[in-house]
Amino acid sequence: MHRIVKKSFGPVRTVHLGYGPIGPPLMGVYFYYLDGVLIDTGQSNMRRHALAALEGLPIHAILLTHHHEDHSGNAAAFQNQSRAPVYGHALAAAKLARGYPILPYQRLVWGRSARLRVVPFPDRIESGPYRLEPVATPGHSKDHMVFLEKNQGWLFAGDLFIGERIKFFRSDENIHQQIDSLEKVLALDFDALFCAHNPCPQNGKRHLARKLDFLRELREKVGDLNGRGYPEKEIIRRLDPRTDRQVKWITMGNASFANMVRSALRPAHASP
Repeated sequence: MHRIVKKSFGPVRTVHLGYGPIGPPLMGVYFYYLDGVLIDTGQSNMRRHALAALEGLPIHAILLTHHHEDHSGNAAAFQNQSRAPVYGHALAAAKLARGYPILPYQRLVWGRSARLRVVPFPDRIESGPYRLEPVATPGHSKDHMVFLEKNQGWLFAGDLFIGERIKFFRSDENIHQQIDSLEKVLALDFDALFCAHNPCPQNGKRHLARKLDFLRELREKVGDLNGRGYPEKEIIRRLDPRTDRQVKWITMGNASFANMVRSALRPAHASP
């Protein structure tokens, strides 16, 4: 089963794609179109629908918030159709040039991203009256970027937000870097938060601030229990709200609440 929803927030067009191999769509994703600029591209399992959603619209630049397959999945297809350059972080460029392995659930829910050439971001991307400024925001992934249109008060946030009280981390996420990135972005001037999974066209800054408070509080609780000598498993048991079970099962543990605790226990710059 699949779902396609198109909506506009003023000049910002959104496409929401959801795909389910059996039953309702799982883990849908938004991508955005602004005056010829495409921000993310959706999952390749919905390629035909993604291309059809923007049929007839000119595309002269494609921006990737990060390399994950639900964001870069149709970048090559849109590039082949439009001949527009695809911009991304250097780490995203390296991964997408050679291809990268994904887990079975990622292949099933989103699909694989095709190899393609990704070029570095300029200082800003201009289109008509709009100016998008790339801002590095690692944590969800090492190559994560967001795009600020400060004159309009818009932030295209990729996976920086997702929700105020998130239930799980992927195994390679870094809570310390996410907190730093949230603090960095909250110093910027915007109101609309165009998230890839949970758009907040109003009061976006307030929603991001609540996520920051949640992550800070979790890190503090983990640090307190760790300082009192509790081992990792006991810390997870004491703090686990048990809201991640379906996702943990589907992802075979690659996404879980336990990964949030493990990230908080690792030093800020340590690799998972």
